Amino acid sequence: MAASVVYILNDYNDIEADKQHPEKRRRPLASGAISKPQAIGIFIGLIAVNIALVLFAQAYFHESLWKFATIVGFYFVMNLAYTFKLKHVPIIDISIIAVGFVLRVLAGGYMTGISISQWAILLTFVLALVLAIGKRRGELINAQVSGKTRKALDGYNVQFADIALSISVTLAIICYLMFTLSPEVQARFHSRVFYTVIFVVFAFLRYLQQTLVYNRTESPTKIVYRDRYIQVTLLLWVAAFLIQIYFKK
Repeated sequence: MAASVVYILNDYNDIEADKQHPEKRRRPLASGAISKPQAIGIFIGLIAVNIALVLFAQAYFHESLWKFATIVGFYFVMNLAYTFKLKHVPIIDISIIAVGFVLRVLAGGYMTGISISQWAILLTFVLALVLAIGKRRGELINAQVSGKTRKALDGYNVQFADIALSISVTLAIICYLMFTLSPEVQARFHSRVFYTVIFVVFAFLRYLQQTLVYNRTESPTKIVYRDRYIQVTLLLWVAAFLIQIYFKK
């Protein structure tokens, strides 16, 4: 709900710019499907429900609630800065997006009492960087074709995006490899969990092929939705984990 509040605020602030974008113009506010007063009402309602849930949760998660509330508060303030200023600062913009995903993971860990591996945190960060950089690259390609650009792309070019994307993918693979080799993961699953890195490497290579060779300009998530090779690889990855969980012997 806190994330939804941030998205509403961001879309409200970018209505006019989104109307000029080939895809973002279909968003509820930019398209007119939701009016500004309705958006404000939803915004206030979500904040109220958020506060009510935190107060309600005090009776059940007293020890971890303050950590969770602190993370949510920091997440909200950070994204306020992103919406009104930092989204136009190169590198900082994609870093904030990546940190936002890490904060979500940490918040879930505190509320469930599940210890989050350091490698899992790093993996979340660099994987979110891959998503953010891939999206920026697509926007750069579209800007070259249409001739329309925007302030958020200042400080980026396609060559830089290609290098940054390759570095982030490499770091993501390394973090995942180290995650599978960490003692807690080895104990929880099985030593053979290490071999699931094969599927991860293939999925990333396929993504890079789609992006750098075939010059697909969609966001990384859309490529995953449409690419059958990546989808089959993800299914095999899930199947490998299920085997590790239920057929350890």
